[in-house]
Amino acid sequence: MTAMGKTRRLVASVLCGTAVTAALAAPTAQATPGGHQDRGPGWVLTGTDTQARFRGLAAVGRDTAWVAGSGGVVLRTTDGGRHWRDVSPAGAAGLELRDIEAFDRRRAVALSIGEGEASRVFRTEDGGATWTESFRNTDARAFYDCLTFFDHRHGLAMSDPVDGRFRVLSTSDGGRNWRVLPDAGMPEAQPGEAGFAASGQCLVSAGDRDVWLATGGGATARVLHSGDRGLTWKASASPIPAGDPARGVFGLAFRDRTHGIAVGGDYRAGQESADAASVTGDGGRSWRRADTPPPAYRSGVTWLPHSGRSALAVGPTGTDVTRDGGRSWRTVDTGSYDTVDCAPDGGCWAAGEKGRVARLRQGPAVG
Repeated sequence: MTAMGKTRRLVASVLCGTAVTAALAAPTAQATPGGHQDRGPGWVLTGTDTQARFRGLAAVGRDTAWVAGSGGVVLRTTDGGRHWRDVSPAGAAGLELRDIEAFDRRRAVALSIGEGEASRVFRTEDGGATWTESFRNTDARAFYDCLTFFDHRHGLAMSDPVDGRFRVLSTSDGGRNWRVLPDAGMPEAQPGEAGFAASGQCLVSAGDRDVWLATGGGATARVLHSGDRGLTWKASASPIPAGDPARGVFGLAFRDRTHGIAVGGDYRAGQESADAASVTGDGGRSWRRADTPPPAYRSGVTWLPHSGRSALAVGPTGTDVTRDGGRSWRTVDTGSYDTVDCAPDGGCWAAGEKGRVARLRQGPAVG
């Protein structure tokens, strides 16, 4: 997800958001057997020349985006997806990169996941020409899943529970240095509870201090909220099904410190995922199931810029759009994507398996 995409001031017109919503919801768009739209506005696959699975995505704008995935692969485009440049960190070929946060076309921070030293943080200031490893986990009990930034300096990363509580890293210098925060203000984890490193959206922020953490695997799918940059947390139950290691909340999106959407379900192919989306209007203190949820498991979600109430959700079986703040969803594409992100200028991107990266082809109303 874009490092500051949830918090940057909106600089484009409201017309932009309306047009983006129409781009995926347009009834005239037709899907190809491959799942993307080939007439009218919709998702347009771009050529990445790789089979990597991209679960990390940062939409900087209509022209610039970063993706991070399996095999330690990082790609960047600055021309709207016409060309992708391999800017993978040296020595990362054996790692699973599951999250990337980008400030602009030159600066980005990427997270690899896994037990012990497989969990690492890399940062670049020159468009990926060189990377610095700024954190390597040395605790075999920790497994880092996601990261997020409040601004270009302050950010957090989260690990599955260690000693019964989720572990949180903090940086105040743009990812150059990290420290483990004290866990006294973190609620105890449920048995089996963990985060899902499925879309880079199990830890998201809005504004200067608010951050939310998504969980699954326990008896109840929960969302934990902190209003002080990760020092203290409160947990709330989500109606998204849990009670199994494959079920829970997989992705979160907040358009401000009050309004949020959670998506998830059961990631196993062929398993039903009733109530795969829920919404909050009070900053995550309470969650309400969607009246008409997506028809299957969804791993990624993003608000459409400047629209107020429109958002996209993606998963292996398709893309859904809501126009009423997450209460009702409609499938508009059947292509497989793991994550989705929109930039403040209205540039929206999706990424997933087998090197799939798509941009949203927008209609003539977009200025």
